[in-house]
Amino acid sequence: MTSKRTWGGVVSILLVLLLLGLTPAGAQNGVTRLQNVDANDWPMYHRTYDAHRFSPLGQINKSNVKDLAVAWVHQPGAVVQGLESTPVVVDGVLYYIGSYNRVFALDGATGREIWHYFAKLDPVVNTLFFQPYNRGVAVGHGKVIFGTLDGRVVALDMKTGKEVWAVTVLDTKKCSCNFTGAPLIIKDKVILGQTSGELPIQGKIWALKVANGEKAWEFNTIKNDPKSWGGNSGKFGGGGGWMTGSYDPAMNLVYWGTANPAPDYDWGEARPGDNLYTSSVLALNPDTGDLKWYHQEIPHDDWDYDAGLGESLVLDRDGKKLLVHQNKSGFVFVYDRANGKIQNVWPMNHVYNWVQRIDPKTGELIGRNPPRLGKPAFICPWIAGGRSWNSGSYSPKTGLWYNTAMEVCEEVTVEKQTPVTEPAAGLFFGGDQVAKHSSGGEAYGHLDARDPVTGERKWSVNFKYPPIGSVLSTAGGLVVHGDVEGVVRAYDADSGEELWHFRTGSGHRGGPISYSVNGKQYIAVPSGLGSLVLGLYPALWPEVADFPPGGALFVFTLK
Repeated sequence: MTSKRTWGGVVSILLVLLLLGLTPAGAQNGVTRLQNVDANDWPMYHRTYDAHRFSPLGQINKSNVKDLAVAWVHQPGAVVQGLESTPVVVDGVLYYIGSYNRVFALDGATGREIWHYFAKLDPVVNTLFFQPYNRGVAVGHGKVIFGTLDGRVVALDMKTGKEVWAVTVLDTKKCSCNFTGAPLIIKDKVILGQTSGELPIQGKIWALKVANGEKAWEFNTIKNDPKSWGGNSGKFGGGGGWMTGSYDPAMNLVYWGTANPAPDYDWGEARPGDNLYTSSVLALNPDTGDLKWYHQEIPHDDWDYDAGLGESLVLDRDGKKLLVHQNKSGFVFVYDRANGKIQNVWPMNHVYNWVQRIDPKTGELIGRNPPRLGKPAFICPWIAGGRSWNSGSYSPKTGLWYNTAMEVCEEVTVEKQTPVTEPAAGLFFGGDQVAKHSSGGEAYGHLDARDPVTGERKWSVNFKYPPIGSVLSTAGGLVVHGDVEGVVRAYDADSGEELWHFRTGSGHRGGPISYSVNGKQYIAVPSGLGSLVLGLYPALWPEVADFPPGGALFVFTLK
């Protein structure tokens, strides 16, 4: 017999779910499953809220990875700017997005298409700087959600691919801004940031209600403060938060990096002040958008070394609750994630001259070397950064962070520029640059295994062409990474020894993942060379201009 008290509890739960816009199944799918991720799944951009990009699957391991073979291949049918996304997998179904906002749902075991959705984009997209790539979708509450190249956010039914809702968030025809990063679902909201770092606008981070797309809150990354933005410079301040953040459910804080100020280069009077909240890490309440703490990694950023890229690792070490974030400059900032206090700062790169050093206790930039109007400046690293927006991977099994770096310099020429806002926002760089080798030798890149807190390096693998693809680590003791030449490799996570490789035919910019269907483990690798960054390579390596473009998702399993 069911008591009245029990029924009252059930009714109370149902009422809460209805208020959140969820069904009981939706609550499981949208909240619980994202906090307690099934080992077989990869349900969000970084797999888990802590942004580790680690798979706990170990069926494919050091001893048998040599037997990996292609299980299936899927082609999105659009290859402009390659394939930059990271797929997600829930209950054996793989979802991914390609160029021009083409979204697919595939059988994870066979690659059979379940449905596809091709967004009908406004023609203004063809005039934009940031296009036609997209880096990922969010899945939860029975929906697949993504931001579009023309400033909308779209929710699709997970099972059918039918549009559930679509809302216009940005006036793309006016701002020339859009969405290219993967959203993050937290409880009943979906959070994403816009492009704007090279544009004379004010970039924001947005939260929408998953149930209907209604705006829940917005956070303006350009602080309304004349001390931070002299004159009217804040009106054109850029910023935004174009990549995906991380989340600590216990603290109920979402960590989001912000982009660079505009113009990228300051000729001396373009934007007086420290230019908050650009090039910063923010800790926000995901329910309200309220700012809990922030740290501006690059005050008055003179180099386009924003904080919006890559991952913010949530990890605990020696009783401390830490956040590890790599700035585009190549320096890694370690925070107390409760309050933003600096715990350490260390360089991932070997070659840099933009500062002499950063104080590891305070984060203060020591010996700044900004380019200025008058003569070209030799700056290291280049505008693509010590690392681009691609992500590393942290393995709790080894305690190591597997991450890439680019040892490339540039010659910067600063130019005065008037911001253009009519009829639409124009690019606002304030200068130009060309890639250069360092004064000490040829430019190159590397994949490292490091302690994320101290920076101590265990092993390293060098590449002629700096890598721009993300990294995967697994419980099978593997590190998976694809290079610019189109070769994906599996390394021994402990030693860096190469154990397996496969040539996909085009270079790698997206994120490899691992998942399991019916007890069988798979590794999915996006192949397809693209990215605005790639346009910088031919100045040093002319042959890269002839590297084949592409767009294909390769999925491997054991023979």
